[in-house]
Amino acid sequence: MKPLLIKNGRVIDPASGLDDKRDLLIEDGRIAAIDKNITRADAEVFDASTLVVAPGFIDLHVHLREPGKEGSETIATGARAAAAGGFTAVACMPNTQPVNDSPLVTRYILGQAAQAGGARVYPVGAVTKGQAGEELAEIESMRAAGVVAVSDDGRPVWNSRILRRAMEYCAALGIPLIDHCEDPHLAAGGAMHEGEWSLRLGLRGIPALAEELPVLRNARLAALTGARVHIAHLSTRGALEIVRAGKKEAVRITCEVTPHHFTLTDEACRDYDTRAKMNPPLRTAEDVAALIEGLADGTVDAIATDHAPHSETEKQTDFEAAPFGIIGLETALGLALERLVHSGKISLKRLVELLSMNPARILGVEGGALKVGAPADITIFDPERKWTYRAEQGLSKSRNTPFDARSFRGGPVATLVSGAFTFRLGDI
Repeated sequence: MKPLLIKNGRVIDPASGLDDKRDLLIEDGRIAAIDKNITRADAEVFDASTLVVAPGFIDLHVHLREPGKEGSETIATGARAAAAGGFTAVACMPNTQPVNDSPLVTRYILGQAAQAGGARVYPVGAVTKGQAGEELAEIESMRAAGVVAVSDDGRPVWNSRILRRAMEYCAALGIPLIDHCEDPHLAAGGAMHEGEWSLRLGLRGIPALAEELPVLRNARLAALTGARVHIAHLSTRGALEIVRAGKKEAVRITCEVTPHHFTLTDEACRDYDTRAKMNPPLRTAEDVAALIEGLADGTVDAIATDHAPHSETEKQTDFEAAPFGIIGLETALGLALERLVHSGKISLKRLVELLSMNPARILGVEGGALKVGAPADITIFDPERKWTYRAEQGLSKSRNTPFDARSFRGGPVATLVSGAFTFRLGDI
């Protein structure tokens, strides 16, 4: 492979504290040098003037649907959509058909990912067999096969005895447990957030307490077991306060927030638009403000998309019958720049922490830093580029997004995995 020289970029690497103009030389898929004014006559040159060069973004939370629901997404299409969104790696949840609750399914996912191109794919195994919440899955065997975490995402692990045992296994294996925090009894039958708009629309609501009670339980179980627990798609002020308190007590608890939860409120459901139906649901303006505050003050550890593709026919039904979830890989960076950086809430350095350094640390995977000798997984983006997202032109197989036709200021320009371009603006 010909050497690649990335010239004149603003290199932001929170792990080393670097935020300055630098050149990066890549050889044989790894970073060979980071310095000022590197020259290399035999190298391909990528001019990154006006651009930010960052360690590759890692999405902690996606649904790639394969095996079982390839009509909505495949590992290949999801990995390519991730690369187009600036992500060099994604962690895929286990609610496939069959569920990723055994090393056989884990190895299948890794095999498909190896052929897919695009972003790296890290499988997340199930906590319980079939995600039924009744019997632990083969956690140790799945870990040996390649899972980086376990989760029953899409469903909560409501049995606290089983969750405690799972946490003990995870603590011994050195992997995090990612939990979808939802009290299934309080949330039962709900289609959106319980509040003013659910009353106006005549829809059954999901109260904030349905999320907050499991978060509190998980924090206490993490304190008891010493396990690392990661709260998926946190969406309420109360849940954030529980995480903040747990961190002050040195509980090993982390959390993620999605772009849709720090951008939209439950008012987006006002026209019964099923593209605004997700779980956890869109919350209130007060919750959105709290999440943004948590992203700024360090309480929130990561931004993750919860990319959840559905076929057009699945979403084209009445609001209560429609499935939860939206796609988000290709709009995440644009939304984060718009709502967090350009609004002055966080710095570009903090954004890179949330999208790269912290996700790598939480999952315990390579990446999250730019250093000589490391794999050249790199995200290059333009904070000022003006563009409009068109869902029909996206690389995901699905189109279920409330951000179709939205204009952005800032977005990805190139994505490299092991020094090779998996996305370059203008190539598609």
